[in-house]
Amino acid sequence: MTQTMTASALTANAFAPFGEVLEVSGPPTKLINAGKCGRWHDRALLDFADARAGISIFRSECFALPYEFDLVERHPEGSQAFIPMSADPFLVIAAPDENGRPGPPVAFLTSGAQGINLRRNVWHGVLTPLGGPGLFAVIDRIGTTPNLEEYRYPEPFRVTA
Repeated sequence: MTQTMTASALTANAFAPFGEVLEVSGPPTKLINAGKCGRWHDRALLDFADARAGISIFRSECFALPYEFDLVERHPEGSQAFIPMSADPFLVIAAPDENGRPGPPVAFLTSGAQGINLRRNVWHGVLTPLGGPGLFAVIDRIGTTPNLEEYRYPEPFRVTA
């Protein structure tokens, strides 16, 4: 039987157990470029084991709500940041760890002007753009050892708006 869940708006407080929301909020940390540019400094904890940070470009097929899933994954060796390259919203699914397996998932909808940084070892859904070109800059671990663990829930979940 499919369980239905409602995606809530992505906020820094709601997403805090899983990582950081990458967005312009509050006043800039400092002004640069002769006062013409605000800088919101050091917005995410990038964390990589025995490797280096890399920037990749992902292009995903777009999805629609309601969205059904049973697959989540995690990266035990590094954090993973997703920065959309268009002003289109995307769906973020995350789940707490319960003794090495994902617990009940939660779903968030970005505003179209937000990215995310998933902490190392956080269970999460696949990249799920809801419109636009599905193009993202991704900052994650580049290394020689495996960094992916997948899990399929016994029953699917359906996410609605």
